[in-house]
Amino acid sequence: MGGAQHPESLVRVHGDFLTHSVMGNTHSVSNSSRLSSKCADEAREAVLAFFRAPPGYTVIFTANATGALKLAGEAFPFKEGSTFVLGADSHNSVHGIREFAARRGAQVHYIPSTSTGGFVPSTAKDLLRTNRPLSSSSSSPSLFALTGQSNISNAKNSLSILEYASSLGYYTVLDAAALAPTSVISLTETPVDAMAVSFYKMFGYPTGVGALVVKESFLEVLERPWFAGGTVDIVQVPGTLVTRAPKSYERFEDGTINYLTLSAVTDGLRFLSAYLPFLPLRLSCLMHFLTSSLARLCHDTTGTPVVKILSRLPSRRLKTIGEQSDAGSTVSLIFLSPTGEMLPNSFIEHVATTQNISLRTGCMCNPGGAASLLGIQDFMGRLCSGVTLKDFETIVGRELGVVRISLGLGSDWGDVWRVIKFAEGLGKERKRTEWWDAWTEVPIGQAV
Repeated sequence: MGGAQHPESLVRVHGDFLTHSVMGNTHSVSNSSRLSSKCADEAREAVLAFFRAPPGYTVIFTANATGALKLAGEAFPFKEGSTFVLGADSHNSVHGIREFAARRGAQVHYIPSTSTGGFVPSTAKDLLRTNRPLSSSSSSPSLFALTGQSNISNAKNSLSILEYASSLGYYTVLDAAALAPTSVISLTETPVDAMAVSFYKMFGYPTGVGALVVKESFLEVLERPWFAGGTVDIVQVPGTLVTRAPKSYERFEDGTINYLTLSAVTDGLRFLSAYLPFLPLRLSCLMHFLTSSLARLCHDTTGTPVVKILSRLPSRRLKTIGEQSDAGSTVSLIFLSPTGEMLPNSFIEHVATTQNISLRTGCMCNPGGAASLLGIQDFMGRLCSGVTLKDFETIVGRELGVVRISLGLGSDWGDVWRVIKFAEGLGKERKRTEWWDAWTEVPIGQAV
C-alpha cells in the first residue's frame, strides 16, 4: 500500500514512553517542553546518522514527504532565466513545484520517461546541459528534482545524476520517499542539497511525520514567503520588521512540530537499521518468486496470460548481503480477461478486499509514470483545462491506472503466496465469473 506495516514492538515501546512521560510544546522552557526538545534533538541526530550526513546538514520535521518538498519548492528563489528540471516519472508532490517555478517566470523542462519508467541517463544529461543556468547560480537559480525510486514504475534512477546537475550549477532536491524504505542512502557519497523522506513509509509508525534533510547553506538561499509561530524571534506589530528564529531549522518548522511522536522516529530508525542491510536480499527473493509465478499464470479456458506486468523488474537476483538492487520491490500490473482485455481495476480491488488483501489501484499520484506504463502519453496532449479523471477515461476508453503490489519491511512469503493464489483464482473461469457476478450486484459506487 506504499506504507510499511507498523512493528508491534515499536508501538509498544512508544506507548510505554508516553505512559510514563509528560510532553509539552517545544516553544517553551518548562520541564515537559525540555523533554520534548530533547526527543526532537535526538530524532534529528538519528536522522542525520541514519543517512550518513556529513557536517553542514540539518533536519526540518514536516507532516510528510510532500510537506518537505513543498517547503523547498515554495521558498526556492525562481526568477526569469531560472529553470526547473524534473523527470516525467515523478510523484505529484514533485510535479507541484512547477507551479512555484512558473509563477516566478522560470522555465520547466521534463525528462521523458521510458516505457518502464525512469529515464535514460544520457537523455537526462543532455537536457540538463541544454537548459543549464546561463549565468551564476545566484543570478538565475535553477533546480533539479530527482525521484530516487518511482512509486509506480519501480524504476531507480542513478543518484550520480545529482552530482552531474550540481556541476552544471543546479541546486538539487532528492525525493527519497519510495527509495529510503529499502535502500541505503549516504549523503556523504551523494551530497544533495535537500532530500525529502516520510517515516511511515520507512518503518510504518508514526504517520504524520516526514523530514527535509537539508544543507544549511541551501537554507540560506531559500526565501520563505511567510512566517508563522515558531519560525520567528521578534515580530513588529504594527509594522513590517521580522527577526527569524536563530536556528536554521526553526525558521522552516511552521507552528508546533509533532513532538509526541519524535521519540518513535528515533526508535524506528534504530529498528530499521538492524534490518536494512539484509532487506534488499530478502526482497529480491520475494520479488523473483512473485513476478515469475505471476508471469506463468494462464487462463484455464484460453491459455492466455492472466496478468501483464508493466513496471520495471530488477535485472538480476541479489545473492549476498549488502548488495543493492537496480530496481525497487514494487510490481505494477494489469489483470487480463481470457480475450486479452484489461479487467477493471475497481473489480480487482473489490475482489481483493473480499479476500482480505489490500491492493492499491489507480495512478498512484504519478500521472507521468502511469502514462508511460500504459502507453497513453499521446492522450495527455489532448487534455484541456478543467478535465476530470472521468473525462480522461472516456477519451482513453477504459479505466486508467494499474494494480500495485508493494513489498517492504513487513512482507513475508505468506503474503506473496496469498497474492499468487488470488491471481490464480482470476484465471479460473468459474471462480472469476462468481466474483464478477458478486461485484456487479454491489450498489453503485460501493466498489469504487
